[in-house]
Amino acid sequence: MQKKHFLCVIILSCLMVANTGCSKDDDNPTPKTNTELLTMSAWKFSDAKVSGTSIASLLETCQKDNILSFLAAGTGTAAEGATKCDPSDPDSNSFDWSFQTNETVLFVSTPFFTGGSSTFTIVSLTETQLVLSQTITIGIPQNAEITFIH
Repeated sequence: MQKKHFLCVIILSCLMVANTGCSKDDDNPTPKTNTELLTMSAWKFSDAKVSGTSIASLLETCQKDNILSFLAAGTGTAAEGATKCDPSDPDSNSFDWSFQTNETVLFVSTPFFTGGSSTFTIVSLTETQLVLSQTITIGIPQNAEITFIH
């Protein structure tokens, strides 16, 4: 009987020591900043909507395979991807970027899309998805929303 009691005391002691090594801080990691989220890895096109309707099927493959990379220093690269719309286009173009308006707007020094502007409203920015919007004019002003993923 004493051996069982001694064994239970040992097991409980081990469990108590193991439990003190865990802290609640491990359950609540510090949230990543917008800069960390934007610069963690390259972004690839996922979808484009105009006034809520997907237009991804209307875009050429050479437009959808481009890759955007943002660096923490405020610079970035737009790489052409596997296909180019114009074979004489460079493989990549550099740009500068910055957050504006309390990090709700993303400014890029070169428009990413024909007819687009250099500023995008950030709809959402997570570890896996970047959704940007801007007003474009195709006959009339319309809201365009572009989704990128890792």
